[in-house]
Amino acid sequence: MTSARLVHIVDDEESMRRSTSYALKTAGYAVTTWPSGAAFLKEVRHVERGCILLDIRMPEIDGLEVQQILAERGVTMPVVVMTGHGDIGIAVRAMKGGAADFLEKPFERATLLGAIEAAFERIARAETVTARAADAKVVLGVLTPRERDVLEGLAHGLPNKTIAYDLGISPRTVEVHRANLMTKLEVRSLSDALRIAFAAGMGVDP
Repeated sequence: MTSARLVHIVDDEESMRRSTSYALKTAGYAVTTWPSGAAFLKEVRHVERGCILLDIRMPEIDGLEVQQILAERGVTMPVVVMTGHGDIGIAVRAMKGGAADFLEKPFERATLLGAIEAAFERIARAETVTARAADAKVVLGVLTPRERDVLEGLAHGLPNKTIAYDLGISPRTVEVHRANLMTKLEVRSLSDALRIAFAAGMGVDP
């Protein structure tokens, strides 16, 4: 592996490719950019292994479709998805599809670098699925039953209002439980909480 780890940026917005590329290059990463999901998929078999920074909202073929096709082709490079729409449902679908993380545009440089670094750490780690699941279940043991209910709702991609309705509590109470569970799980982002939930088997449709 070269000292400069490679990030493939797949985004149809030239300004976004340019600014994100600059942020990554100044942090020491090597970067290649792709103007569409189709362009990346066409060449993916021949590109150097690295991390994929993938936009969700793209014409012709969107990021979720690109992610699915990559999985079908056996491409195991970690994927960090970007969405400018704050859609929790899309983020959950991406995470269930194996995404390492998701970023909501506009994001801070530090947030971007943190997600990319975590994605590369994912390559380096040699944890088994079984071990991750066991660890996750132990971690979730610190939650109250109601906090677990809220996390289960989030893992299904439900908004706070829907979780509140399903549990017969107020949206404000859901927000309190959500904040408490993230503190107990010692995570700073929803994607980190979802990763633990998925590893423990939450969010599976009956």
